Amino acid sequence: MASLVKDLIESGIHFGQRCSSWNPKMGKYIFGVRNKIHIMDIRQTVRGLLLAKKFIQQVVFEGKDVCFVGTKRQARAAVEKYTADVSMPYVTERWLGGTLTNSRTIRERLKRLVELEELVESGEIENYSKKMASQLQREQRKITRNLQGIRHMAKNPGCLVVIDVKREINALREARILNIPTVALIDTDGDPDLVDIPIPGNDDSMRSIDVIVRELCQAVTLGKAGRATKPEAQPEQETSAGAKRRSARAMFPAADAGQSESAPAAQRGSTSTVASTADPVGP
Repeated sequence: MASLVKDLIESGIHFGQRCSSWNPKMGKYIFGVRNKIHIMDIRQTVRGLLLAKKFIQQVVFEGKDVCFVGTKRQARAAVEKYTADVSMPYVTERWLGGTLTNSRTIRERLKRLVELEELVESGEIENYSKKMASQLQREQRKITRNLQGIRHMAKNPGCLVVIDVKREINALREARILNIPTVALIDTDGDPDLVDIPIPGNDDSMRSIDVIVRELCQAVTLGKAGRATKPEAQPEQETSAGAKRRSARAMFPAADAGQSESAPAAQRGSTSTVASTADPVGP
C-alpha cells in the first residue's frame, strides 16, 4: 500500500484542472487549491482504485472480459502495453458509434477484415488492378486500426474501463444503455455521475495513467488466476453430489425391497383368510 501511494504521488495523479474549468460534482474529491489548480485528495484516489481493482477481479473471475478505452494520445501506449499482457480487449483509436449497441455490424466488419487478410496472404490480391488492390489495402488498414483491439471480443464485456470521461462520453452512454458497469479515471472537470466507480486523478499525465492501468491489469491477472483454479473444484463437488445421490438410492437394499414386496402378499393372504372365516352362516 505504501509503495502504491508513493507511485501515485510521484506520477502527479493528485493534480487536477484549473479552478475555472472544474465540475462542482467533483468537490468531494478535491483537497484544496494551489496556484489556481485544484489538488485532489489522494485518499479518495486510493479508495476508488482499490474498489475498482476488487470489482474487476470479481468480474474476470466470473469469466467476463474487461474492455479498456483510452483514445487520447497520453493513454494509448499504456493501454496497449498492459492489455496485451493480460489478453483483454481495448480501444485506442476513435470509438466507433455502436461498438457495443450495434455489435452485429462490428462483427461484419471484422469478417470483412478476415477476407481482406486472406486475399493478401494467398496472393489473390495481385489478380486485381492496381487501383482496386490499393483500395482494398487501404480498407484493410482502416479496419485494423479501428477494430484490432476488440477483434477477439466475441460478446459484450462485463466491465468498461475508461480514461477521461469527457473524451469517452459515447462509450459511457452505450455502456449505460446495456447496463455494463463502468470504471473511469476522472479529472476535476469530469462528471462522476456518468460512471459507477470513479477514480479521481489526473487523466492528462502519462505516468498517472500508466500507474492506474497497470494496477487494474494486475487485478485482471488475479481474477484469471482464480478462474484457473475454479474448474478444479467443480469435479470434487460433482463427485460428492454423486456420492450423496448413490447413498440415497442405497438406503433401501435389495433384501429390504424383497421384504417390502413380500409384505403386501402376506397382507393380501391374511386378508383373504379373514374374509373366508367371516362368511355368513346360512339359516
